[in-house]
Amino acid sequence: MARFSTIALATSLLVASVSAWAPGAPSSFAVGRMSSIQRPTALAMALDYNDPVVAEQYAAVQPMSFEEVEEELMMSGIRAPPTMNEMEVKFMLVEMRMRIAGVMPNSSKKEKPKSFSSKFEEAMWTKPAFEEYYNSLKGDHNAQNVVSEYVNDPVLAETRYGKTYKPVIRKIKAALSAALPVKSATLTFSGFPANMGEMGCKMTLEALGPLVEFECVESDDFPILTGKVTFEDIETAKKAVAQYNGMDMGMGSALELVSA
Repeated sequence: MARFSTIALATSLLVASVSAWAPGAPSSFAVGRMSSIQRPTALAMALDYNDPVVAEQYAAVQPMSFEEVEEELMMSGIRAPPTMNEMEVKFMLVEMRMRIAGVMPNSSKKEKPKSFSSKFEEAMWTKPAFEEYYNSLKGDHNAQNVVSEYVNDPVLAETRYGKTYKPVIRKIKAALSAALPVKSATLTFSGFPANMGEMGCKMTLEALGPLVEFECVESDDFPILTGKVTFEDIETAKKAVAQYNGMDMGMGSALELVSA
């Protein structure tokens, strides 16, 4: 991985983009952060700035104002340390976007977190249609900001962007409510209350149709049941997803049933 001593790449990107955009007057807070170019933090060091994918992502973030960058980070539950200057905060946003999209160079398969830092992160993990729509907006950071803000606070987003971004908000709603694809008769599930017990969980799912296989265990982290179930046919599996996926069981998170 290239050390940040190769800051020539970032510098060249900055210089090349000067003629392409005219930054507004930065806030006094942003000026304070920009007063010196420091060595990046450990977070930024996780990226190789010689990687074309990283360079492309940075070029997309570069025209954004400091306030826009900070707001997008906050929408995902990430607060930039006050010791960071503007360049470092932009690098942080680059890494966050790449991690969410699962395109970090040399990264292993994404592992679903045990808990989510924001509703936006949860939607990216649990709503395939939403993730696909968000990723389709690549390069349009304004629309992506609207998407993340809407998921975290729909009322505020409707107030701010209801007129200007009406088509985007309509597509967000459609993506969030889209049915999950069911590819087989086997589903994994998570979120049934642990006090139902294995038998209670099995009976609940069996009420939809005969089961071929069923297994479940209590989570080590939360008082919920997780497991796998196989119905006799895919139509029953689709019915289970339609009826239970996303249902609030009062355990702090919604039920999740997805194709195995």
